[in-house]
Amino acid sequence: MYRKAAADQTFLTILQLCDTFPKLTQVQGKIIKMGCRNNQFVLTKFISVSSELDSVNYACSFVFSKESSRPHLYDAFLYNTVIRAYAQTACSKPMAIRYYNEMLAHGVEPTNYTYPFVFKACSGIGELGLSKSVHGSVVKLGFYGDKHVMNAMLHVYCSCEGGITFGEKVFDEMPNTDSVPWSTMMGGYRNLGFSNEVIKLFRRMQIAGVRADEITMVMLLSACADLGSLKLGMWAESYIKKENLNMNSELCNALIDMLSKCGDVDEALILLRKMPETMRTIVSWTSVIFGMSLHGRGNEAISLFKEMKQSGESPDDVTFMALLSACSHSGLVEEGKQFFMSMVNDYRIEPRIEHYGCMVDLLSRAGLIKEAIEFVNRMPMTPNPVICRTLIAACHEQDELKLSEGMNKHLLKEEATQSSNYVLLSNIYVKMSEWEKKNTIRDVMQKNRARKIPGYTMVE
Repeated sequence: MYRKAAADQTFLTILQLCDTFPKLTQVQGKIIKMGCRNNQFVLTKFISVSSELDSVNYACSFVFSKESSRPHLYDAFLYNTVIRAYAQTACSKPMAIRYYNEMLAHGVEPTNYTYPFVFKACSGIGELGLSKSVHGSVVKLGFYGDKHVMNAMLHVYCSCEGGITFGEKVFDEMPNTDSVPWSTMMGGYRNLGFSNEVIKLFRRMQIAGVRADEITMVMLLSACADLGSLKLGMWAESYIKKENLNMNSELCNALIDMLSKCGDVDEALILLRKMPETMRTIVSWTSVIFGMSLHGRGNEAISLFKEMKQSGESPDDVTFMALLSACSHSGLVEEGKQFFMSMVNDYRIEPRIEHYGCMVDLLSRAGLIKEAIEFVNRMPMTPNPVICRTLIAACHEQDELKLSEGMNKHLLKEEATQSSNYVLLSNIYVKMSEWEKKNTIRDVMQKNRARKIPGYTMVE
């Protein structure tokens, strides 16, 4: 017993100093030499340290090797450490589930510390069926009322496609005495674009007397931004000040984004300038640039972009998307072309379909139809329907009716139920005075059950 305690302390000291992979291999040699291959404490600490060095695969191949495989010696603490290590990785989350299943197969009973990490792995994998299966085990083993297990379960349902209904059921069965489950549920609604549900849930939270934290307010401000609700967003800002919440970088960015999208770009810029330089991120700058682009302030967006670069912040693909959009809405064709080339050549950012869409919109708005078509033909990917509709609308405006008719017919083959495609072609025939063709298009539209969604205006 004394020798075991001494060995435990020795390895604890050695592993605390282990900060490189070569040192880890040396520790492995000592474990073998000192006959500790089946020492649960030593093996658990070995795996824990290996995960910090991104070497958990190496550690597990040693700990669970055939030479040392004695399942009756492996306890829940050891398996929990392995599951946690894999659950926290970016691409090895299925291995966490593998060792969880192995844990069950070897008769090692999971604890309440097991399931938060199992659910974390399930969230990364995104399989609803797997999450429901683990949910069943939680109920069977009596952990359904555990606060941390329930929070993790709620998070996985809010992360999986089709899981929001199950998440709502879990949420309604939880005590919900603190902000964590409320914020998680609001995050699930936000990810699905259910911004109205976020607002409703926040109001329920207020009625329940639960104090919102910084994460809750980020969710609320994001919903305000989506809905364009400046009034509610300003109330949220006053709530943050009243409750003396920590204005961390994420919360400041959410507030800037809300102000920018809701039309108060000047206030967003003031907040950006007030932020300490250490708190500013690429999101802070991009949010204001995007807000300026929405309101036709292209030159100001370009000036802010230059200021951002001078501050030492490097733009990302989203920044260039906002910048190209700003050029498009302000008719800055040459500037837009230069920024597109700079993105590719100077920053080595591979353009996405959205960047190509911004460039097509830029050229189309400027009436450069032929150049826009040539640009689309040079794209390394097939243009999406949004780009096609942009070109068709531009051709219609420039009276290139035959060209727009041909493109629209091709688009109808791809999207037979999209009502806007029929409306575009119908308008083309009106301009061409082809009344019979116009009526035919209306008939085809009804036959394919492509209904035009009525427009609406939302008043706050």
